[in-house]
Amino acid sequence: MLHCSGTRTTQSYTFRRCKEDHLKRGWKDIGYHYYITRDGQVHEGRPLWQEGAHCKGHNKHSIGICYEGGLDALGNACDTRTKAQRESMRALLTRLHDQFPSTIIMGHRDLSPDLDGDGHVEPEEWLKFCPCFDALWDYGDLEPEGLLDWPSDSMEN
Repeated sequence: MLHCSGTRTTQSYTFRRCKEDHLKRGWKDIGYHYYITRDGQVHEGRPLWQEGAHCKGHNKHSIGICYEGGLDALGNACDTRTKAQRESMRALLTRLHDQFPSTIIMGHRDLSPDLDGDGHVEPEEWLKFCPCFDALWDYGDLEPEGLLDWPSDSMEN
């Protein structure tokens, strides 16, 4: 499951600081399994065998990946991933997909409740904007076969 740290482009939020903030909450470790800083460095957080603390009700069966950013300079939700973050995230997700091929890659917002019951979670139903980009679309080529109905040639990053 993909997350953003909710950090403005004008601010820094390092792996160490994120971990310290989570420990201050009384958690046993950083809530994520991976944290990707703006320079594209992938920091390992909790080991994969350990339950994350990144999405209430879904931690037991998900891998939490967070990237530093998600807000523009004014604090508005925005896809702020740097080129290095995009490349690192793609490489990490590809590696994890090889290890867990039936896994669905989605953003935190995609687990918001379907309030109108139409089978889709639309933007007006999101409880959070996190990760501030459409993870299902961006990584649809890594989804289990037949999950998405989009033709493969229409999927561009």
